Order: sequence, then C-alpha cells, then structure tokens
Amino acid sequence: MKFIHGFLAVCLFTGILLSCKNPEETTPDHAGLSDWTDETHGKKADANYSVVFPQDRVNSLEIKMTKDDWSAIRTDMKTLKGSDFGVGGTGGGPGGVNTTTEPRYVAVSMKFNGKEWYKVGFRLKGNSSLSSIWRAGIYKLPFRLKMDEFEDQYPAILDQRFYGFKELSMSPAFKDNSLIREKVTADIFRMAGIPAAQTAFYKVYIDFGEGLKYCGVYTVLETIEDEMLKSQFREDKGNVYKPESNFTAFNQTQFEKKNNEDLADWSDIQATITALNAPTRTSNPAQWRTNLEKVFNVDHFIKWLAVNTTMVNWDTYGAMAHNHYLYNHSTKKLTWIPWDNNEALTSNARVQLSLAGVAASWPLIRYIADDAVYYQKYKTYVKDFNDNVFTTAKMNALFDKNINLITPFVNGTEKEQAPYSNLTNTTSFTAALPSLKQHVVARNQAVANFVP
Repeated sequence: MKFIHGFLAVCLFTGILLSCKNPEETTPDHAGLSDWTDETHGKKADANYSVVFPQDRVNSLEIKMTKDDWSAIRTDMKTLKGSDFGVGGTGGGPGGVNTTTEPRYVAVSMKFNGKEWYKVGFRLKGNSSLSSIWRAGIYKLPFRLKMDEFEDQYPAILDQRFYGFKELSMSPAFKDNSLIREKVTADIFRMAGIPAAQTAFYKVYIDFGEGLKYCGVYTVLETIEDEMLKSQFREDKGNVYKPESNFTAFNQTQFEKKNNEDLADWSDIQATITALNAPTRTSNPAQWRTNLEKVFNVDHFIKWLAVNTTMVNWDTYGAMAHNHYLYNHSTKKLTWIPWDNNEALTSNARVQLSLAGVAASWPLIRYIADDAVYYQKYKTYVKDFNDNVFTTAKMNALFDKNINLITPFVNGTEKEQAPYSNLTNTTSFTAALPSLKQHVVARNQAVANFVP
C-alpha cells in the first residue's frame, strides 16, 4: 500500500513539474505548418541580415488578408483617425483626431521566397503620414509586421520569427519622390559612426481581400528593440525608450518603454533630465557637463546633432518630440538612436548650422549650443562629417546605387501606379535624383561658410 501511495506521489509530483515547465523550454507543435523550419521560422536561428536586409537586390513580399480583416482595419481607423479610407475629413493632424493608441493587429499570411509565415500580426503605423495616406485613399500604407503577435491564439506559431527577426517596420517613402531617403539616411548615419536600423528595399504585394495588388517599393527597417541592439551595441539588456518629450521636465507617459516593461524604473531618464536642466549649467558649466556626462552619452548626441543638421533632417527632435529612440548602454550611458528618416535630405529654412533658431524649449540642443565647450565639439563634428563622409563623390555613388536598384520596380518592368503609390507620377521619381545631388552640394557650401 505504501508503495502505491509513493508511486502516486511521484506521478503527481512529476505531473506538477511538467505543468510548471518554463514556456520557453516548450517545443511547439508545428503540425500543419508545412513551410516551417528552424532556420527560417524558429526563435533560435541567428538573425540573417544577408537574407532580410540585402544591399544588392530588392526582395519580394506577399501579404494576404481577408475582406473581414480589411473591414476591421477600416473600422478601427475610423475611431482612431476620424475618417474612413479615402474619405478625407478629420484625420490626425491639425484640427483632426489625435490619439496615442496604436492601430489594431490583424492576422495575415506572409510569403517570401516561396515560403509562408503563418498568422503574422499586421498593423498600420505612423502619425501624420498614416493620416494623410489614409485620407487620400492610397493603399501604399505604412505598416508593421510582428511574427508572433497571435501565438496565444495559435500555439503552433509560438516564437515564430522571420529569419531570426521578430518584427519589421515597412516605410512607404511618404513625401519622398526618390523613394530612397529612409534607406540612404540610415546608411549615412552608420557611415558617420551613428548606430541606426538596418534597411533594405522590398517589392510589396498586398491582398486586401480582392486579390494581390502591387503596392510598390517599400523600405523595410529592423525595429530597434529586436536585433539591432545586439548587432550594433553588442548588448540589449538596458532600457529602450521611444520618447515623445522635449526634455524640459520628466513625464513618465512621454517615455514609452519598448522593453523591460515590468520594471517600473525610469531612473535613467529622470537622471538625464535633472542633470540637463540643473542650475549649474550657468553657475558652474564644468560641473554641469560632468554631471550630464555621467548619465547621458553627450559626445554621441553632439555627433548625431552635427550629422543630422548638416544633411538636414528636420522631422525629429528640435522640431518634433519624436522620431528617435534612447538606449541605456551599460557603459556608454543613455544613447540617442535616429528613427523615421523619410523627410531627411530636404531643404528646410528652420534648420540652421549655427543652431541659432533653436528655442529653449528644446534644451538638449539649445543648452549644447550655448555651452562653449560643447559648441566647439559640435563644429568639429560638422566639419569632419562634411569633409570625410558627406562628400559629393560618396553621396552620388550611394544615391546612384540605390536609385538604380529600385528603378525597374518603380517605372520599369513593374510600375508604381495610383492608388497603390504615393508618387504623383513617375516623372517626379526621375526628377528626384538630381535634386538629392544638388542638396549635397548646397550643404557642403553651407558648411564651408560655417566652419571655413
């Protein structure tokens, strides 16, 4: 009898252990998912940058949703943006409906190189760009893909990845007739020593419930909190933020955490804002600089500021409280990461190399410009970037390579056409390259006048 009781106890204990097994150690049953392999779909596969972010070819991606999915997206967007697709009206922006709520996900089928990815999360993304494209009734919409968004509803796709990547951000080159600004600006940042998300071009076909439609050339970006940190920072444990703040005061709601969400710790941000706005800035500048550098990677920010201002990337901090990330590196402190660069490399009178027009409401820039030590460093970085990276030879080669890469899929063998393109016509695309090249010449001259 004791033996039977002991045997039952062992069985019960074993069952408890099995039921309490770490979910990450559970092997999902991929039965029925014929295209699933560990290399292409599995979580343990290394991020394959050469496949997902090729620099010498344009990948193709097919996305299929049902009519009900598209209808659900439209219903959701009416609530968020105040307008149905193509209706115009009171979408986000001045006088419209503004919300921080993100659009809803729907489960779609995604195909790449003949393989299917199952129940992939698809949602629209963006602020003014999304509102404008939506109201205009253009199907080339900005969106995000999350491979495992629906794993709770569909356990067979537990920890689904796309060649090691969990999420991808798809940019439709809104307000960019060249279609390459998002791509080349990220390249330029990295050429200058500023970590930025990897990018590549994709031809995208989307079925909105009535058959596949060619939606033109997109730029795909890796998301900052996914593989980018490990790839470029060699670590990923620190806090990642996507701010909506001008840094004059700490407001927790303005610093969205993209990781470590369960840890209620914003002390790194709080310390930076406190140090930045400390009264020692004017009473004891040396002490102010020392304290700020203990918590914030000031040198890196000054380099970013120099690069960003030289090439003119106005749609970010200094004009907008968003379009950047922050990563708290274990040794390099809180570090600035650029994001959303589709309006870079365009002339804008508000952007002055001298930083004279920056208001005190943007203290990260204004206070650096007002500090003699930091301002001299800024001028040094401007000249170094202009002389060694942002040259006509290097930029022309970069622009030509990328324009040549996508031309066959914009106005060649495949054409971007309304209502599946944000281009007014293909002539605007061909006219964009000379304009980009002239912009570099003009900025080179502006730098020569600023730091002779």
